[in-house]
Amino acid sequence: MRVLAVVTLVSPHGEYGGPVRVAVNQLAALRDLGHDVVLAGSARGYDTMPTEVDGVPARLYPARTIVPGIGFAGVGSPALLRALRRHVGEFDVVHVHAARDLVTLPAARIAQARGIPTVLQTHGMIDETSNPLAVPLDALLTRPALTAARVVTHLTPRERASLEVVGRGRARLTELPNGVPAGPAAAADGPELLYLARLAPRKRPGHFVEAASILAAEFPAARFTLVGPDEGEGDAVRAAIAASGHHDRIRWEGALAPALTGERMRQATGYVLPAVDEPYPMSVLEAMSAGLPVVVTDTCGLAGAVRTADAGIVTDGGLDDLVVAMRRLLEDPAAGRVRGERGRALTRERFTMPAIARRLVGLYAE
Repeated sequence: MRVLAVVTLVSPHGEYGGPVRVAVNQLAALRDLGHDVVLAGSARGYDTMPTEVDGVPARLYPARTIVPGIGFAGVGSPALLRALRRHVGEFDVVHVHAARDLVTLPAARIAQARGIPTVLQTHGMIDETSNPLAVPLDALLTRPALTAARVVTHLTPRERASLEVVGRGRARLTELPNGVPAGPAAAADGPELLYLARLAPRKRPGHFVEAASILAAEFPAARFTLVGPDEGEGDAVRAAIAASGHHDRIRWEGALAPALTGERMRQATGYVLPAVDEPYPMSVLEAMSAGLPVVVTDTCGLAGAVRTADAGIVTDGGLDDLVVAMRRLLEDPAAGRVRGERGRALTRERFTMPAIARRLVGLYAE
């Protein structure tokens, strides 16, 4: 089977986050089953446009800011859309990792107009909204793309409900979890709590720094590290670290290439993501796969799995509860290792890439 996956934006430091990692993981697993796969998308930040991403064949085209001031939603790639019009017929199925943007939605409509079966995976990014810019976009692109797709996948019941509303009940919906490749367990040298995600407002990196500032005096051997690209919170994070009095142990290491994030996680003893309304963070799955106990909020889409497996600590989203959770990981590392092993077992049981790939092949065959 010939499978094309389309993503919004590829960059050296993974600024678009989880959807690209999901797409690459899926394609690698499908390739292992003997299928021909290609990743397509807009790209920026490269001196020379790569022809593969983490070993997966890629066709990438320059990203352009079509509508300024609205972040990723305003990114487009006329060159990509021209190439799709010429070559989309080479594929048996087009799997679009869709958001309300000017890359993935036009790509879906091009494939659908050519009669190529499409799967839309929305990663929690298409929901009900009162944004005035979304109304015409939904009428012109989002809703037609949803209703013309052979299947639209969702991660959580909340996402399904949103897609029912946006698609006005006409999208063919099915559940598809994210998966994570298996890897070696963590082998940390000393206590370190890690925040590895974009420094974006919803991720709340400032909360991590605030909690670390409180705990640094209690645990003089502990390190508190942020890793990720700046998406608007970088200046505030720098200022908070400088004001903490512990800038030697609270650090922001900057962005890291996606292929290196797994190894970086294995150097830590715990993973902390204070984000609110995070649909299904790949970073949490990757941390659990590495055997790290995780701290998430109760609005995280994986909170139920973390709580049920006792693979970490679920907080109420407040700073005080975050401090308590991080303190528990630092004061009882043995219990943290047990939680980490439970999370590692959970990813092997429910979130392995071979199982996800077989599920995808079934969806494509339908």
